[in-house]
Amino acid sequence: MTAISTAIPSLSLRRAEPSDAALILDFLKRLMTFQKLADEVTATAARIAALIQNGKSEAVLALMNGEAVGCMVFSATASAYTGRAGLFLDAFFVDDRMRGQGVGRAMMAHLARLSIDRDGEMLEWGCLDWNQPAIAFYRGLGAYTLDEMRVYRLGPDRLAELAAGASALLPPLFP
Repeated sequence: MTAISTAIPSLSLRRAEPSDAALILDFLKRLMTFQKLADEVTATAARIAALIQNGKSEAVLALMNGEAVGCMVFSATASAYTGRAGLFLDAFFVDDRMRGQGVGRAMMAHLARLSIDRDGEMLEWGCLDWNQPAIAFYRGLGAYTLDEMRVYRLGPDRLAELAAGASALLPPLFP
């Protein structure tokens, strides 16, 4: 796949392919280790490859002189409250030795452009409240927080349990 050149001469960005899944998983594990959540990574390279192959997620790799130094994984999102669509950045990691060199900013700028090119009007992501360097970086981009919001998640077991209860309560809404 053709790489996108950036204003940083040795930096390029390219869309990840399913064959990059092991590399993406490595970046995710490094991110989650930094976030003190390493035990939360349950993804496998095969599952990541399937997400990309099926268009459920996309990823971009940052390459410095041909070496992968950053990764972002994202998907489409929309908000009924704002009436806007855009992209949700699920994972974003830049190698420690590349921070402060414009790699992260180039990656975020690319994702912002991609959102706009797809008729999106927003870009959203989460950040741990203790990650002050990331918070400062995001604020430097002009991002703001939705402090009153908390993200909730049902995992596979609870999701299946709740869905099974729906069958007993209602007929299928979307057959």
